[in-house]
Amino acid sequence: MSVLILGATSRIAHELAHRYAENGQSVFVAARDADEAARVAADVGVRTEGTCASGRFDATDFAGHAAFLDSVRETVGPIEVAILAFGDMGDQHASEGDFEAARHVIDVNYTAAVSICELLAASMTERAAGSIVGIASVAGDRGRQSNYIYGSAKGAFALYLQGLRNRLFKSGVHVMTVKLGFVDTRMTYGLKTGIPIAAPDAVSRAIFDAQRGRSDVFYYPHFWRGIMSVVKAIPEAAFKRLSL
Repeated sequence: MSVLILGATSRIAHELAHRYAENGQSVFVAARDADEAARVAADVGVRTEGTCASGRFDATDFAGHAAFLDSVRETVGPIEVAILAFGDMGDQHASEGDFEAARHVIDVNYTAAVSICELLAASMTERAAGSIVGIASVAGDRGRQSNYIYGSAKGAFALYLQGLRNRLFKSGVHVMTVKLGFVDTRMTYGLKTGIPIAAPDAVSRAIFDAQRGRSDVFYYPHFWRGIMSVVKAIPEAAFKRLSL
């Protein structure tokens, strides 16, 4: 079974590559920085003695997505598990009043993800097997003034995955939505929060287990499901007055 991990330069993706390689799967990691993706693949290969190839993936090169997936299949065979771990939080303040900045965040986190998922869904449906894992965010559960551009893109992606899961269920293709809270990555570096920040290694193990268990929607750390249930329950009249 081959596993495709997109956004491989993130710490979560790097750890996920280890998990699958350790489990005996052939892994293909890809990122916009091809050199860094190659270093990730080399590290995974050495530490696990497994098969790990790499390539360049430009999320916003929509026209090149089909050819990219063809090259992955030529290298490692049919894709049984695809994990979309790429994203860009952007700068909320820079995006306010600057559509091009906002559009980049939307295109990376939503448009590109949909483009790849539709192509993966078509090939997996033909084989009546496969698993698509989309890493979204708890930021997409409710619009907040501090990150509504990023949050809306991740929220749209989660809604898309829900519909895709519904469409592909009868074909035997599994679709999982991962909603992450604070994780110790470049995106959260320097962030001050009273809520515990999860380690990438723990996140990767949790995602690995959830995918193999064919979960539908998976929050991690798990307590975020409860937190966001409370946040979503706050009436709009009160919520808009909060500085969140």
